[in-house]
Amino acid sequence: MKLTIHEIAKVVQAKNDVTIYPDQALANIEFDSRLIQSGDIFLPLKGARDGHEFIDVAFDNGAVITFSEKHSAHPHILVDNTELAFQALASYYLEKTGVDVIAITGSNGKTTTKDMTAQVLATTYKTYKTQGNYNNEIGLPYTVLHMPDDTEKLVLEMGQDHMGDIHLLSTLAKPKLAVITLIGESHLEFFGTREKIAEGKMQIIDGLVAGGELIAPADKLIDAYLPADQKNTRFGAGSDIHIVELSEHKDSLTFKVNFLDEALTIPIPGKFNATNAMVAAYVGKLEKVTPANIKFALKNLVLTKNRVEWLKASNGADILSDVYNANPTAMRLILETFQTIDAPVVGKKIVVLADMKELGEQSAQLHRDMITALDPEKLDLVYLYGEEMLALAALAEDKFPKGTVKYFRKDAHTDEFSDLQAALAKELMPNDQLLLKGSNSMHLSDIVKGL
Repeated sequence: MKLTIHEIAKVVQAKNDVTIYPDQALANIEFDSRLIQSGDIFLPLKGARDGHEFIDVAFDNGAVITFSEKHSAHPHILVDNTELAFQALASYYLEKTGVDVIAITGSNGKTTTKDMTAQVLATTYKTYKTQGNYNNEIGLPYTVLHMPDDTEKLVLEMGQDHMGDIHLLSTLAKPKLAVITLIGESHLEFFGTREKIAEGKMQIIDGLVAGGELIAPADKLIDAYLPADQKNTRFGAGSDIHIVELSEHKDSLTFKVNFLDEALTIPIPGKFNATNAMVAAYVGKLEKVTPANIKFALKNLVLTKNRVEWLKASNGADILSDVYNANPTAMRLILETFQTIDAPVVGKKIVVLADMKELGEQSAQLHRDMITALDPEKLDLVYLYGEEMLALAALAEDKFPKGTVKYFRKDAHTDEFSDLQAALAKELMPNDQLLLKGSNSMHLSDIVKGL
């Protein structure tokens, strides 16, 4: 982070005279006092605890100055709101460095597409990306201010919990390219309808630079928000960019797209991931990455942990883990993939589905509707866990042979998580295939670790 104390104070319009402090170049910015090192600036934020309580700790760890909303005995930059100052500083830093920003949002696939896009660009440019899920009003400016000094391409993931979130992030980052992976049902609790979700996601173009381009699915919900005076590229069957051929395997996909001659391979399952990879490849093409480098990057993907991945249980069983998050679209897609894969010659196909969160008033119906994604001809055992899964369990018990659907409660009075763990550990045999899918808060990742 090539910024000095006086420069930062000017950017954030400090309310105190910082010229009394030496105009020292700062090493880094941290909002966790435990991460502060010599030469850093501390950012106290107000969360469960007020970060101002930790200013002394930050200086003990080597901070040379702190942001503050009140006068401090330590060297400080006085502002009305430390979070807004943080965001203003990140926006300034992007303008100062002139880095190209590729912004990615979507109800599903944004983290995977971010990883794919960054790896494609990294074959040709100094590239940095959102780390983990740092995709909100704090995480995004943190990513910006932590990118290496020589960064040329910055791939930023943008998350949305409420209307206006994407507008803030887009106008801060001012992307050259904006990507929407999918309009799904994530956060229906806060938005009410998919139409409102689409409206929120389309705010990603609010900060698009002149001559910038939007890459978005051929979803009619988006059509109403597309500016006529902007370059818009749509993807999907029959659209501007699309998949021509697709071969699906247990742990890989091979496919062709209409804008490259050579076939592409990715080392992960799920045909929805072919779409994510196609978008990453198209971004690469726009940024003049060679087809050979695009192909190489996708063939050697390394994705953020807990996204779709095949793992081996300690007894040898195959586990398809997709436990980071869940909504109806994502659950249907991974069930389709799992049920398409050839069944083991000897062994069972087992699924564990847990509650999908933040679906609001439609939650019960969306869980019930998942019955249409479960095929008794292709699944041997179905384990359902959580309060919302109770309605689906009743339907599944009617559809599947007796004894093949097992429900485990989780409500205000009872949590049968340990029973689910024990049942799975007893049932899973070395030749079985197991899929786990649910919202992160349902802790299916603990089951994966245990197995």
